[in-house]
This record gives sequence, structure tokens and C-alpha cells, in this order.
Amino acid sequence: MRESPAAYPPTSARVAWIFFDWATQPFFTLVTTFIFAPFFAARIAQTPADGQALWGYATGAAGFLIALGSPTLGAVADATGQRKPWIAGFGALLALGCAALWFAAPGERWAIPAALAGFAIATVGAEFATVFNNAMMPTLAPPERLGRLSGTGWAVGYLGGLLALAFTLACLSAAPETGLTLAGLRPLFGLDPASGGGDRAVGPLSAIWFVVFVAPMFWLCPDGRSSRLSLRKAARLGLATLGASIRALSPSQPLARFLLANMLYADGLATLFALGGIYAAGAFGWGTTQIGLFGIVLIVTGAIGAFVGGRLDESIGPRRVIAIGVSLLLLAVIGILGTTRDTVLFLWPSSPPGPALFASGAEQCYLALGSLIGLVAGPVQAASRTMLARLSPPGQAGQSFGLFALSGKVTSFLGPTLAAIVTDIFDSQRAGLATLVLFFGAGLAVLLAAPSSLSGGSADNR
Repeated sequence: MRESPAAYPPTSARVAWIFFDWATQPFFTLVTTFIFAPFFAARIAQTPADGQALWGYATGAAGFLIALGSPTLGAVADATGQRKPWIAGFGALLALGCAALWFAAPGERWAIPAALAGFAIATVGAEFATVFNNAMMPTLAPPERLGRLSGTGWAVGYLGGLLALAFTLACLSAAPETGLTLAGLRPLFGLDPASGGGDRAVGPLSAIWFVVFVAPMFWLCPDGRSSRLSLRKAARLGLATLGASIRALSPSQPLARFLLANMLYADGLATLFALGGIYAAGAFGWGTTQIGLFGIVLIVTGAIGAFVGGRLDESIGPRRVIAIGVSLLLLAVIGILGTTRDTVLFLWPSSPPGPALFASGAEQCYLALGSLIGLVAGPVQAASRTMLARLSPPGQAGQSFGLFALSGKVTSFLGPTLAAIVTDIFDSQRAGLATLVLFFGAGLAVLLAAPSSLSGGSADNR
């Protein structure tokens, strides 16, 4: 039974919920992709290939823990009726893991363990907190408005990441050769470029940013009523309900088909985000400035894509948005594999990268392909969140989003790990990145082969 508009909270609650994406995005932008990860590969690991492999292993380890815990925790949250305490606990993990990255100074014997452990802990915290934040979404807006709510959240998150990245490039991260930031300034707080002070500072910055901007969600978003069950009883009840839900899943059900497709293409996205900046640093020799500017372009296109994708979600349905987006991601990855320092799209020669920013044809092609990825990645993720919310049985949002996180993570530790192994075997970043073709191709195939109810039923009910 659909709830009446009066059953939903005021606009301020939805705005506060959206700010969760704003609060978490700098971690994914600054640490996972554009600043700290390339810094780790270029200045902490022995070689870029070693850095890509180690980062892939750390991503895989975090993904394994998330795959084990997400559905269970979501079921427990449904049984207890509350999500905010879980968001607070795992948000603290995110903040602590980010803060630990400051200690990963080049040349220090503990640099690699501090970087990898801090990154893995922060990833687990961010992903688990997201499970519970997503589970709040069906209580905030009617089903026909969930696409716009989800898309707006992603877009606002991108803008938060853009602002944090611009601040880092202008005020914190400086080139070791000149000691100046992209804005021509000395780094704030006396950060030492020789030890990567500005690059390491993105960890504490992400932690502080999260704590400050997640606060409105705790103040203004309503939470479920506590069932007054003990944690032990809630765990038993939640796990029993989860087990029944898993057993009830049939390969012919729309929810099961969608979860399988999401498992595959989300793995490709997780691997792409984890290794994209590292790949650019190794393939083209880009430093923090080039990768940061590249990141700004991707974030701007990502914000545009998320805003437009939310509207497309409502007009053509989330399944079609996902299918179009994954198809374009697959083409973009193939194009990246065909673009090297001296080759564009397998066919055309290119001059090698020079001192000017993005002067070579190969760099410009990589920039264009990255922009395409930014344009469609947000809509794919936002539409996936909407689709799950619409397919979720009443009263089981936390559990369903736990399964959603499971489907997005159960093989996500395999994606980065497989890329790391292939990189190690061939000592080639390009070979490792080629594994993405498998995940995007298979995810698209499963989604397109889904029963007609997935495109015409409740998932696309407009």
C-alpha cells in the first residue's frame, strides 16, 4: 500500500539526507581516485605497477569484509528499526581510517602498511554507513520521486568532491619541484611538498569534512522507531529474515536478476574508481596537478550526468538508464585500453606527453574517455539505488540494501584482486585494467536478459 504524501517528512529532511553524499564524496574523490591513490603508486610504492597491484589487493580485502557484513547488518538494522546509530559507528571508522593516511610519508618503513590499512578501514566504514543511509531513502519520498532524490544526492556529492578537490589543488598539494600549488601558492599549514604533505593531508581533510557535513542528517532526518529488541535478539531475527529472503530469491525474479547484474557491473565500477587515477599516473606520467585537473573534469561531467540521469530515471525508467550507462562504460574502457603514450584508440599514432598540460593526442583522448565515464557513472549508480528501492519489499529496506551492497561487493574484492594479479603477472597496468571488460560486458548481458517485468513492472513504475 502506497503511503500518502503526508506520511513523508518535510523537505529539510530530504536535503539533510542528500548531504550524506556531500559528506562522503571527498573520501572517494581525494583518497580513492585522484590524489592519494596516485600519490601512493608514484611515491610510496616501488613502481606504478606495484602500486596498482597493492592498491588492488587492499581494495579487494575491504570488499571481502563488506561482502560478508553488509546483508547481515542491514537485516539487523531492519529488526532494530534504527539506522542512525549504525551510520555514526561506521562513520567513525571512515574518519579514523582517513586520519591514518597522514602517517604514510614516503621513505618511512610504515608508510605502505599505514596507507593500505587506513584506506581499507575507511572504505569499510564508508560502504557500511552507505548501506544504512540508503535504507532510509524509501521513507523520505514516494516511489515516483525516488529517482530524482537519488540522482540529486549523487550530483550534490559530486559537487562536494569538486570543491574538496579544488581546495586541495589550490591550497594543499604542491609540486615537489617548485613547492607551489596549482594556484601558485605555498601550501597551507606549512605542508612539506618533499614529503607529500599536501597529498597525505587529504586523509584528515576527508575525515573532518565527513564529520562536519554528515551532522544535518542526524539532526533533521527521521529514524525508525526502536523495536526495543536486544542486539542479540535483533541479530537472530534479522538473520532469520535475511536467510528466508535469500532462500526465496529465484533466478527468474526481477530482484534476483537485478542483484546479479549489479554484482557484475558494480564490480567493474569499483575497480575502475580504485585504479583509474593510478593508471593515468603510470601510463602518462601525470602528477598531482594533471590528475587533479582530470578529476575536476570528471566530477563536473559526473554532476551533470547525475542531475540529468535522475530526470531520465523518472522518464524512461532506471533499467534503461543503467543499460545505456553500462554500455558506454564498456566502450570507454575499450577505448582506454587502446590509448597509450604513443597510440590513440589502437590506430592513430600520438606524440608522447610533453611539459604542456594534456598536449598530446593520447592525453586528450584519455581525458575525453574519462569525461564519458564521469558522465554516465553517476546515473548508473543513482539509477541502481532507485531500482533497488522500488524492488524492495515493504519493511525490508535495510535488508534489501544489505543484499544490494552484497551484490555490489560479493565479487568486488575479486575485481580489484584479479586486476592486481594480472598486473603482477604481466607487470603491466594495461593488462590489469583489461579485466574490466569482463565485468561490464557480463553485467550488461545479465541486465538485458532480465525478464520483461524488470523493465515494465514495479522497478520502472512511473
